[in-house]
Amino acid sequence: MGFSIPLMLYTTVFEGNSEVGAYAVLTNNYCLLGRSKSRVFYSTFQEILNVPIVECLINTIPTIGSLCQGNKHGLLVPHNTTDQELQHIRNSLPEEIKIKRLSERYNALGNVILSNDRIALAHPDLSEESIEDISNVLCVEVIKQSIGREPLVGTFAAINNVGMLIQPNVDENELQELSKLLEVQIIAGTVNRGGVAIGGGLVVNDWVGFVGNDSTVHERSVIEKVFKLISNSDDEVHKKALIETHIN
Repeated sequence: MGFSIPLMLYTTVFEGNSEVGAYAVLTNNYCLLGRSKSRVFYSTFQEILNVPIVECLINTIPTIGSLCQGNKHGLLVPHNTTDQELQHIRNSLPEEIKIKRLSERYNALGNVILSNDRIALAHPDLSEESIEDISNVLCVEVIKQSIGREPLVGTFAAINNVGMLIQPNVDENELQELSKLLEVQIIAGTVNRGGVAIGGGLVVNDWVGFVGNDSTVHERSVIEKVFKLISNSDDEVHKKALIETHIN
């Protein structure tokens, strides 16, 4: 599955909140969105994506991006996901997507795990059982790792299969070591006018990204560059005209 539009970056908000990464999980094969009273957030993704989109709640709250972690192979949901919520997700996603409720005391899985389709970083204090489950469900190598001094790897970075945006409080040596380890280009940056909670303000896959509406032109340009969301032939055009979807 793919997208019906060129590589692109969009800006949006969830009910006025620019922390859009907290309310969405975006992979190359599917997208989860926190259920909203407004249809505009869902419609923004629906108009752009050509993959299954599932509106859902986890433990009755919409912060799907903070609570779940997934890639094209699978999806991990926290232990407090209700049976009804889990069944809704199972019924809505393609059969080949592995889904598991993780028995882990850290229930904000999107904050403690960072994964693309090949490799994952995990909070150093996750249990060995959880590390094995992450590896089996997402079909990735899992490495316990902090980013700088921050163990919340999913909060302070975002990744796809070609690039990674990381919070700026990381020295150059560590940045280079992470780049070699993950085999992706890494650039330090921010979202939403200087915010370092990258994962909270951004979701991205290999074709498209959605970032908080408060993000500056410079921040969006860095995002497009590191995740290669602009083809070379369109680079100059898109630098001059980033698409913005304003949601009230």
